[in-house]
Amino acid sequence: MSMKENAAVSQLLALLEARYALRVLWALRDGHAQTFRLLQDSVGGITPNTLNTRIKELREAGIVNHGPDGYSLTLSGQDLLKRLSDLQAFAGKWQGGPAKKAAAAAAAAAATTSAGAVPLPK
Repeated sequence: MSMKENAAVSQLLALLEARYALRVLWALRDGHAQTFRLLQDSVGGITPNTLNTRIKELREAGIVNHGPDGYSLTLSGQDLLKRLSDLQAFAGKWQGGPAKKAAAAAAAAAATTSAGAVPLPK
């Protein structure tokens, strides 16, 4: 990857790492425009000030736009979400794999300990 490509990836990640940025994009994924209040409800737990800041940043980046019906994704925003949609498939696999195994191991250790047995060191 060239330095220019690295810089572009770094800028995009910085934008998406901002608190609630991905949740705002995710809330707009269905393609329907949302008013500020509806978007705030869809994101959940976000203050009006934070939402305003995220919208401003995403609009300046050309990912979200504001029209007569509310906020929606631009073509670039839709493209970005298509590319991020692989995360949903990955999350489903991950949740069924390592995350589920870790929870099962913790539950087994708790059950063994509560039964009076001493767990063996690993």
